Amino acid sequence: MSANLLVELFTEELPPRALKALGEAFAQAIASGLAARGLLAQGHETRAYCTPRRLAVHVSAVLARSPEREQTRKLMPAKVAFDAAGDPAPALLRRLEKEGYGADADLGGRIERRAEGGAEYVFLHQVVPGMQLAAALQAALEEAIARLPIPKLMSYQLADGTTTVQFVRPVHGLLALHGTEVVPVAVLGLDAGRTTHGHRFQGVQDIPVATADAYEEALAAHGQVIAAFDARRDETERQLRAKAAQLGASLGPEQDVAPLLDEVTALVEFPTVYIGEFEPEFLVVPQECLVLTMRTNQKYFPLFDAAGRLSNRFLIVSNMRLTDPKNIIEGNNRVVRPRLADARFFFETDKKSRLEARVPQLGAIVYHNKLGSQLERVERVQLLAGKIARETGADPALAERAAWLAKADLVTSMVGEFPQLQGVMGRYYALADGEPPLVAAAIEQHYRPRFAGDALPGNAIALALALADKLETLAGMFSVGQQPSGDKDPFALRRHALGVIRILVECGLELSLSDLVADAFSVFARGKDGQAQTDLRIFVLERLRSYLRDAGYGATEIESVLCLHPVRLDRVPLQLAAVRAFAGLPEAASLAAANKRVANILKQAEAKGVVFAASSAQGLQEPAERDLFEALRDASQKARPLYEAGDYTGYLKAFAVLKFPVDAFFDTVMVMVDDQKLRSNRLALLKNLRDEMNRVADISRLAA
Repeated sequence: MSANLLVELFTEELPPRALKALGEAFAQAIASGLAARGLLAQGHETRAYCTPRRLAVHVSAVLARSPEREQTRKLMPAKVAFDAAGDPAPALLRRLEKEGYGADADLGGRIERRAEGGAEYVFLHQVVPGMQLAAALQAALEEAIARLPIPKLMSYQLADGTTTVQFVRPVHGLLALHGTEVVPVAVLGLDAGRTTHGHRFQGVQDIPVATADAYEEALAAHGQVIAAFDARRDETERQLRAKAAQLGASLGPEQDVAPLLDEVTALVEFPTVYIGEFEPEFLVVPQECLVLTMRTNQKYFPLFDAAGRLSNRFLIVSNMRLTDPKNIIEGNNRVVRPRLADARFFFETDKKSRLEARVPQLGAIVYHNKLGSQLERVERVQLLAGKIARETGADPALAERAAWLAKADLVTSMVGEFPQLQGVMGRYYALADGEPPLVAAAIEQHYRPRFAGDALPGNAIALALALADKLETLAGMFSVGQQPSGDKDPFALRRHALGVIRILVECGLELSLSDLVADAFSVFARGKDGQAQTDLRIFVLERLRSYLRDAGYGATEIESVLCLHPVRLDRVPLQLAAVRAFAGLPEAASLAAANKRVANILKQAEAKGVVFAASSAQGLQEPAERDLFEALRDASQKARPLYEAGDYTGYLKAFAVLKFPVDAFFDTVMVMVDDQKLRSNRLALLKNLRDEMNRVADISRLAA
């Protein structure tokens, strides 16, 4: 017989950023522990609950006792288990005794000898009795507590004054109900009961729960607690958006709202949203500073107008629902003012010194013990940014100026307080200093893209500086042997490489990866490290593979292009589109197979030292080889202008006409004949075929 199960640990305030993960892990561990012991009936479902002061799980269709089951276990080799006369040896008797079978036990049918893997073994057949829910839940609870992804364990003393236990926070209550019955389990010095606890200030403190299914409703009705994280998040978001709409405002970009919404959901049990405000004169401070202060320090939701400008109102998510919230609102208004005043002080103070005057201070900041100071790094980035700007047609003087000032905001008070604002504040201070707008924009944008999906730099100067900044980091770290290892990437080199790829590909920059890597290494005093350059190019191409997989391309398509080691990454998407279009042609499979055959023939010939020059029509004898020569010549003449124009799809499709002459060639012509001159001419024809068809991609990689 099954019933639903509810288990709750009632705790002191749990760490908000870890709450959702803790709740899900606790629920999953309990369900997995019961399943492993055969206590879950078919069709069971698991629902996790978590609030700032509880972790709980509801599991449906839980059995009171698991069914008996048959079990067969291998004990030992038969030659060890039995003596020469075939009687049980002492080793087998001792093992059976451990299994609960005495010397006089009836083992009829329980012991079996059978061959396995070329040897004979002894197996024991047993009927394992069912397990009571209390025992299974006790074990599952202990396992769950031991395996929780706890950020930092806390040791605390139990009520007996002598026992010390460890958990993420002290636990003050344990509830365990199977249907209407309390399950007699104990953990962390607590015995299970049927009592939960409501909101600290606004709910009933001790709430008896009649059944496992009554838990969520009892907390909501009597405890003023929304137990489910997602339900509480939805309610919080509903109120936030309703208040924002009431004021004709918005909460800002979703990627900024979602993390804060998760965090405040983990801070409240019964959310209520109120409107706060601050003095309009604080709006003279860059809004990024004010927004960061409100979101990071106060967990407020700033409000924006239709143009994205910050207003002087904000939303407060409170854990108290009051008829008159005047004190809560005024208290939060008072609290935010000193924070905003600090931001205004930092901003005004920072503007008293020009960015240019701050650059020498970077000499006191160590960038890397083998690569020097931040000032030395700025000098390298400046040189590299100028080179890249010349290659892209951007103004090298502006690129070098932006590079010189790009890191100066690191020594400002505002960035010292809020490191997330580096670049952002550099732009404001550059504009205040009268720097060209393109320079100011590049200072802000040279960190882009900072994460997957982030915007790219928006002008040619910013693109040159962003590339220079990332390539200098990559080249520097590779030159001193700091490549990523496994999942360790302390310098975020994978992110830098992906940033280089996105800029080159998505901005269509006509730059050579090989040249960029060589230029990046050239700005270091240690000179050009050939092996490190090779390693870095390989590293970037590996990241390109991941980037292309995420873009929806298949492994075969990707390898057909990347095996050619492309240096112009901006062309790779065009090449892949051409490969995909070619693969859809009816002639594709046959031509791919023929290319694979050609590649194998040429590889074997080269391994044998066979030399073959350019093919000549005069040296061809068979009609099929002459037909292929002429068809290849005609197709190549049509295809080459398409290749030069960047029409890679048209280029590959131009060779579809070769299907029949290629098939005829392999049906009637023997390549590796004894006549050396004829053999060389035929091999040269095949080499021409391979070279012409595989400029865009290695078509042989598409063969099944």
